[in-house]
Amino acid sequence: MKRARQRAVVGNEAPQTAQKSKKQKTYLYGSVSGEPDSPPSVDWESLPHHVILRVFQFLPLVDRARASSVCRRWNEIFHIPDLWRRFEFELSQPATSYLKSTHPDLIQQIIKRHADHLQYVSFKVDSSTESAEAACNILSQLVNCSIKTLGLISTAKPSFMNVSKAHFASALTVVFVNSKSLSSIKIDDTPLDDPSLKVLVANNSDTLKLLKMSSCPHVSPAGILCVADQCHGLKELALNYYILSDELLLALSSEKHVDLEHLRIDVVSENPGQVEFHTIKKQSWDALVKHSPKVNIVMYFFLYEEEFDAFFREETPVTHLYFGRAVSKAMLGRIGMNCPRLIELVVCANGLQPLDDELIRIAERCKNLTAMGLGECEVTCRGFIEFVKMCGGRLTQLSIMEEVLIPDNDYSLDRLHLEVSKHLGRMWFPDMMPTW
Repeated sequence: MKRARQRAVVGNEAPQTAQKSKKQKTYLYGSVSGEPDSPPSVDWESLPHHVILRVFQFLPLVDRARASSVCRRWNEIFHIPDLWRRFEFELSQPATSYLKSTHPDLIQQIIKRHADHLQYVSFKVDSSTESAEAACNILSQLVNCSIKTLGLISTAKPSFMNVSKAHFASALTVVFVNSKSLSSIKIDDTPLDDPSLKVLVANNSDTLKLLKMSSCPHVSPAGILCVADQCHGLKELALNYYILSDELLLALSSEKHVDLEHLRIDVVSENPGQVEFHTIKKQSWDALVKHSPKVNIVMYFFLYEEEFDAFFREETPVTHLYFGRAVSKAMLGRIGMNCPRLIELVVCANGLQPLDDELIRIAERCKNLTAMGLGECEVTCRGFIEFVKMCGGRLTQLSIMEEVLIPDNDYSLDRLHLEVSKHLGRMWFPDMMPTW
């Protein structure tokens, strides 16, 4: 009788125990008991809307497109405008490029369904003319766009320069006319011209803050002066030196302009002696700095030694200097005398003449210098330590190739790095390869 009751109790409990065990295995993250044989179970279809959207934002475009085919709900999320505010079109020719080109069907879907959602757009093209022309064709179709930033990037040689000026200008004009809210434009190495700039200014003068257009040979000083006169909110400007003028600097210094924050100037020469460079007056530089006291003036030089005559003979408020080719001792001496606002100096090459005196003069007179890089140059260890001692702990970046430093009777390379580390207040070693 007692055994019968025990069997009855066990019989009654068995279904409940089995049901409880089954429930344990249906939790989202697996069994509560933590048993290793309890596989996790996720109901993907019931994931919150914002979670799926967040996941899609981190997925590469190809994976996002594949995920959109999982179910109708995921496909609907795939087309939410927030996912199409930022987009990079990659255009390449399979036979000649490593880039993975954006699929043509996807491009057409974007133009058809998401052109009015695009706000931050860039085109990355390979070196082929076909890819650059394809980019222009897409631009021509963005008639309902509201783009805020636009970038055209050639990953190899500037392929946009091979597109006809008329085709390029026509495509760009579509965006300039229809966007009405462009704030940032990066279109280096393109056939941009003055009429296109006038269209840009006519439709986006109130919103334009950044214009980067180095190596645009069809733009004249008059074209960029039009931008400076009308775009009073301009904060950053990048251009070639041949466009820079006293009139432009004075226009950027007028009362109606907000403070310019960043002016980048590329000084480039392809053949020695081919270009004669003009000089900007000290009064024009002074007017700019008076109007915008915190402006960074960045100059990239790619000149031959005999072409530097027009530069730094008077005080120049440059803050960042990069020399991509050899620069003479005399030129570096002028920098020490006439660049009191200098913050960063990079010299890729000089020759076999020690630069001790030039560096010490720069340390003495350039009180804001915080970054220095030297490539194929020569400096004695004593001269280098004197330079570092004068600059002190304000040097946050010091990138010097070991081959630059010449041991002398006072300092070996081993002693040099200890001495330099002491003056910098941190451990320092010469670089095998400069970091700039």
